[in-house]
Amino acid sequence: MKKPIRIGTRESALALWQAQTLQNLLKKKGFKTELVPIKSTGDLDLNQPLYEMGTTGIFTKTLDTALLNDRIDLAIHSMKDVPTLLAEGIQQAAVLTRGPVLDVIVKKSKSDLNNSSTIATGSLRRKAQWLAKYPNHTIVPLRGNIQTRLKKLQEGAWEGAVFAEAALDRLKVNEDNVEVLDWMLPAPAQGALMIVCKSNDLELFNILQELNVEEAALCTKIERDFLRTLEGGCTAPIGAIATIEKDRVHFRGGVFSLNGKEKFTCIESQPVSNAVNLGVELAYKLLQNGAQDLLKEFKSSK
Repeated sequence: MKKPIRIGTRESALALWQAQTLQNLLKKKGFKTELVPIKSTGDLDLNQPLYEMGTTGIFTKTLDTALLNDRIDLAIHSMKDVPTLLAEGIQQAAVLTRGPVLDVIVKKSKSDLNNSSTIATGSLRRKAQWLAKYPNHTIVPLRGNIQTRLKKLQEGAWEGAVFAEAALDRLKVNEDNVEVLDWMLPAPAQGALMIVCKSNDLELFNILQELNVEEAALCTKIERDFLRTLEGGCTAPIGAIATIEKDRVHFRGGVFSLNGKEKFTCIESQPVSNAVNLGVELAYKLLQNGAQDLLKEFKSSK
């Protein structure tokens, strides 16, 4: 390509890290790039909880518009923020090497949590699973970028806050009291980065396909298929994780009630060769077993 490739990005430190990571990968292949910072709806409103903002894709729609209006050539997103149905005219071009996938709790002190602890999170998925394990705890909403949320934690009257491990890792945040929540199902595609471009931009698509990591692409497809089939959207209390060991895909997924008292979960392992539709198949099983009622409850409460 003769012109520099214009990379659309949000202005947060984490989004800029993602964009610069892509810049470096393209530079190694001999391409010139430029960053085009764009504010999203999710960045502009930091007070309202994400699940109350009335739409999916609040971190991606502004970049979608810029892409379709030819202000940028591509965008890179935290994949868990991307709606499972992409906007018309936009296609997934690559999934990069996946980072840590689990959630962590950052505690204010080394002390163990007590029976009446208060935990901060803006995620209904995290809230539902936390209350399932700690029904006597109080959950309070938390918004903002990583640095803002960590500052609010230190200033607030809370014992801890939940974050994606990948976010802390990428920004090299060194907190003393961090515990990995290996019992909590992460958001589908958490820790993964998706690159999108226009559907009719075959030249750029072929360039980006060279960056695609097939294992990450398959695992995130399975997880996002699970979410899409459940019709959950990015903010629903749904978790999923797929991993590959040798020639098998191992999957765990679940749907949780908002108060943490009910859940429908599944665990499955299949050969990679048979796993392309695994997310869809397991989602239908959960729906048939009663998960549909939980999702109706979630939608009616919004």
